[in-house]
Amino acid sequence: MLTVNGHNVFIIIFITFLSSLILTPIVRKIAYHVKALDYPNNRRLNKVPMPTLGGLAIFISFLIGYMLYAESSVQMLSILMGSFFLIIMGMIDDINPLKAKYQLIVQIFAACIIAFYGHITVDYLSILGFNLNIAPPFNYLITIIIIVAITNAINLSDGLDGLSSGISAIYFATISIIAFIMNMQNGLDTTLCLIMLGSILGFLVYNFPPAYMYAGDTGSNFLGFIIAVTALLGYKTATFTSLLIPLVILATPIIDVIFSIIRRILKHQNPFNTPDKLHLHHQLLKLEFSTKASLLIIYAIDILFAGISIFYALGDTTYAILIYIGLMILFLFIVLKTDILFKRREKNAKNK
Repeated sequence: MLTVNGHNVFIIIFITFLSSLILTPIVRKIAYHVKALDYPNNRRLNKVPMPTLGGLAIFISFLIGYMLYAESSVQMLSILMGSFFLIIMGMIDDINPLKAKYQLIVQIFAACIIAFYGHITVDYLSILGFNLNIAPPFNYLITIIIIVAITNAINLSDGLDGLSSGISAIYFATISIIAFIMNMQNGLDTTLCLIMLGSILGFLVYNFPPAYMYAGDTGSNFLGFIIAVTALLGYKTATFTSLLIPLVILATPIIDVIFSIIRRILKHQNPFNTPDKLHLHHQLLKLEFSTKASLLIIYAIDILFAGISIFYALGDTTYAILIYIGLMILFLFIVLKTDILFKRREKNAKNK
């Protein structure tokens, strides 16, 4: 029987799944009541107003899982505090959109709680055999940057039914698998991953295309934040020996954000506050894949990256590097065939 701190793994996932499954329709009614709706526009994919605040159902399920299965500690308290501020900010933004700079301020504040109060910091780096000790204040700075960057990577990837929630579920499942393989499953990071996995899967029932409800900024900020925190916890407690492992699992949203920044810089636009319809999922839709097919393609790519991280954790770095090179070639092929960086199709049309 698979257990974490004496609790059955499948019970943890089932209870949080059931909680989220029950809570999501309730939160959906609340979203309509407070007018937390995502209205159609030239950048949105939805054709009718879609209720957001789905992240609130995930968060409440997460709290239920915490009360039942996680132990109280300063680290856990810092995670709850940081999450609370992000949830409040996300709810306000879902009802009446906030400027990006105000969201960034709250994200940095939540990251500071983790670093300074929870003492969850990156004190050393080990990448491909290279080790580097990081002394204050740089360890705090790097920690805050990592948390804010991952939070925004998940937030910016939330543009397709089931995308951010599915990517997050794959991440939490992969970290849990690695923890059991490494016999390090009794850490706080594994408990949080299992709680989050169940909470997300319950919501994903309603978020998988055609979506019944969106996670909204309430959800995407919370998901990104917990992903970042569990990555730092796993690294700090040696569940995995390199920060490359969680970063490789998150390669799809991270690469998509990098492409977005490069694309906007080339267009002389603000790289962090210029929404467009040129993300990876938009490109797949332009290639005439359906919403569901586009989502499943991204899931498949993400699962392959997750496989790389498992090989890497097991010490099979050769296989991991070979698969990684293959996926990078695939991404380069996609870039050359789509408009992720350049409006190639428009240029070709003009030449004709």
